Amino acid sequence: MLGENHALLVDFPEYTLTILTLTADDTVFAENARRYHELDTEIRKLELRNSPTSDEFMHQAKHERAVLKDKLYLQFSNT
Repeated sequence: MLGENHALLVDFPEYTLTILTLTADDTVFAENARRYHELDTEIRKLELRNSPTSDEFMHQAKHERAVLKDKLYLQFSNT
């Protein structure tokens, strides 16, 4: 769905405490989570504004977001 919020705390509310703890205590996790949030926000804004952008850019941004989400999920779900 276009413009859908995929924030980690929205998609994984059951891991809220773990995500917040990792964000505070693990600089690598925090940086990856920050980048994930930036990508999610940028993608959502482009979709909601129907802003002109190339399909290649959108595909790459969504791919990077998915890779980061998988990486972050593996870290917080195994904690």
